[in-house]
Amino acid sequence: MGAGDAGLRAGAPDFLIEVNQLTKTFNGVPAVDQISFRVGPGELFGFLGPNGAGKTTTINMLTGLARPDSGTIRIAGLECVTNPKAAQHLIGVIPDESNLYPELSGFDNLCFCASLYGMKKGQRRARARELLDTFGLKEAANRKFAGYSKGMKRKLTIAAGIIHHPRILFLDEPTSGIDVASARRIRQLIAELNDAGTTIFLTTHYLEEAERLCKRIAFIVKGRIVRTDTIADLLQPILEKKAMLISVSNASGDLCDRLSSAFPRFEFQAVSSGHIRVESADAIHIGPLVRFIESQGAEVTEARRLQPSLEDVFVRVTGIEPDVMKKEKEKAGGDL
Repeated sequence: MGAGDAGLRAGAPDFLIEVNQLTKTFNGVPAVDQISFRVGPGELFGFLGPNGAGKTTTINMLTGLARPDSGTIRIAGLECVTNPKAAQHLIGVIPDESNLYPELSGFDNLCFCASLYGMKKGQRRARARELLDTFGLKEAANRKFAGYSKGMKRKLTIAAGIIHHPRILFLDEPTSGIDVASARRIRQLIAELNDAGTTIFLTTHYLEEAERLCKRIAFIVKGRIVRTDTIADLLQPILEKKAMLISVSNASGDLCDRLSSAFPRFEFQAVSSGHIRVESADAIHIGPLVRFIESQGAEVTEARRLQPSLEDVFVRVTGIEPDVMKKEKEKAGGDL
């Protein structure tokens, strides 16, 4: 457990989600490998990792769609491994792929979902209209779901997941594959739900999304949690450093080594072809660096200061570049 868990223990002794040593294998390969974490009431907890890390498998076990091989799950104090349906009345689930009916209208889809939770006819119709208005889908209420855009489908899927006012909401890649404007609105809706008191468990491969929404996150790689902490505590070590990205052309392969020898107080890393990251606890003066690089036969085309971000922490902790996560997600269209 990281420092974020310790802080949560001290401030809030009760947890809505408690997972201990949870494990799930497929054909002998561990998809989730002895993971443990806890989520407090009202938290917006982020679960970050690349394709195949085990994010969706974890959500499926937490929501009763998959049985773990071992470990324990408690939701709102209810034991959910031997009784997967024990907490289903308390949770809402928004999967990464819509599970609504294409032949039904948006309004009818919401009413049908509400009926599954035992809501009375008048109550579910009123709630459906309320959500269609909230999500900006009022004019599309009577259109078939099949004719909705990707962004509209995502909004309606989220509306269906919260139709019964769940205490806990599980969101699996809520903004993946939709346009920028729809993604922005969905992030706003997620923040509003959390501000209203809903506890949210969010999986995403968009690091900037997690940084914007979550106060505490876990990094999962190859089925194992490698770090759990608050955003503030994760960022603190790199906030103490200055960073700059230098773009170069015609550079030799050993330019970083030469820079390290010439400027031993700085750290140099070739982050991609033609780009060098510079870090230092001291101020970075670009003039001497540019002059040295040009003396080595290369040309500096751009130099800009970097603001520390969760991407930097993720790369340090996991060794995985953020672009790799995005490319894998686009290629595979999901994860374990």
